[in-house]
Amino acid sequence: MQHLHHAKLFIACCAMLFPGGISAANIAPLDFADTQYDFVTFADLDGWSADKQAQVFAGFRKSCEVILKRKETAAARPMENALRDVCPRALALPENTGDEAAKKFFETNFRPVRVSKLGETTGLLTGYYEPEVEGSLTLTKGFTVPLYRRPPELISKARLGKRVLRAGFPSTGGAGHRVNGKFVEYHDRAAIEDGALAGRGLEIVWLRDAADAFFIQIQGSARIRLPDGKLVRVNYAAHNGHTFTPIGRNLIATGIVPRDEISMETIRMFIAEMPEEGRELMRQNKAFTFFRIVDNLPPDSEAVGAQGLSLVKERSIAVDNKLHVYGTPFWIEAKLQSQNTKEGQPFNRLMIAQDTGSAIVGIARADIYFGGGADAGAIAGRIRNPGAFFMLVPNEIDPVRLAAAANIPNPDYRPEPEKKEPPKADEQKKDAQKKEAQKKEEPKPDAQKDAPKKDEPKK
Repeated sequence: MQHLHHAKLFIACCAMLFPGGISAANIAPLDFADTQYDFVTFADLDGWSADKQAQVFAGFRKSCEVILKRKETAAARPMENALRDVCPRALALPENTGDEAAKKFFETNFRPVRVSKLGETTGLLTGYYEPEVEGSLTLTKGFTVPLYRRPPELISKARLGKRVLRAGFPSTGGAGHRVNGKFVEYHDRAAIEDGALAGRGLEIVWLRDAADAFFIQIQGSARIRLPDGKLVRVNYAAHNGHTFTPIGRNLIATGIVPRDEISMETIRMFIAEMPEEGRELMRQNKAFTFFRIVDNLPPDSEAVGAQGLSLVKERSIAVDNKLHVYGTPFWIEAKLQSQNTKEGQPFNRLMIAQDTGSAIVGIARADIYFGGGADAGAIAGRIRNPGAFFMLVPNEIDPVRLAAAANIPNPDYRPEPEKKEPPKADEQKKDAQKKEAQKKEEPKPDAQKDAPKKDEPKK
């Protein structure tokens, strides 16, 4: 196993042509800051041979359909272009491909590379789900807490790029709006809850409980059961640009909930038992999510992820989309807490990146989708465990051909030179006496022999 440690590693693409004629040699290499790589084989993956890869393969095929619909550009990330090359081979196989054929497909077209933050061996895994709560399409006495659609004046920093920064947009915010000709941060959670958006017709559904609305915003989607029994699905549309703050940390820091007992369940219990304190606790997370209604989604289908596809229960993960490409397969090795025990249960399986979230930041960070409903929520709310991340890299990306910065070998171990203690005073005296005695024993030069003869010139 080759182990490379570098502050920046660059994985260069092979010199080949992708479909459409884009040369990998003309594409900037992958550039992950502060990242550590281990190049392994599929035989090194614990549980790979026993896993059921068919379900992930079906999800990968759907991701491929989205990838191939995207316009191919030289500015695309190398992983996306490499997946674009692999995807036609996946679509050439039937959707109901079995486990053995799916396993062979991944082994033939990918190689596993363990990724982690520099100096660390594992990343962080959490869980999420799709809540189901009661709600109403109109404001009533029982349903008073709104979920909002995206306000039209909300502008993401990414949409305007450098122009926003030149216009004075705050560098820490991810979204904002124009006030008196200047871009400023958008309303935070407290301002919105106090009525900053009220009366504008932005409400899409009304809920009973503020805690339900809060956790739906964290999960990014929900199933709303209306009074007549109909089901409305809502999904993430945008957020206000403020940094996500995990409120559980505040409960731990203040000693209200011990670290080993923190979960979504214990947080909700605190909010229910201490309404005023719970309201202020939720407001400490200034991030606020806006939604859209998802039409034509079958009632039994799973939540829709950021790639626009229905997620696969316990096989889809949300990742940092600034670093990773949707459709990338990952092998995860971890021990996760179940809803019945605090002891970790082995969780080694193939996953696929199909979603993202504002709290999901880093090269080895993922949120596992556990499905919809209360049972899924009970499991997802307990998950916060370390795990090993193995990114399945297409063979079109050569992990051996690294840029010069990544080819610097690790220095060999160099032992420190032995430190000699200075001689003691009596030893110094003995050495001096010994040298003096040696001088006395040396024969004196013969002056007569060495003197030149009278008839010889001096040399």
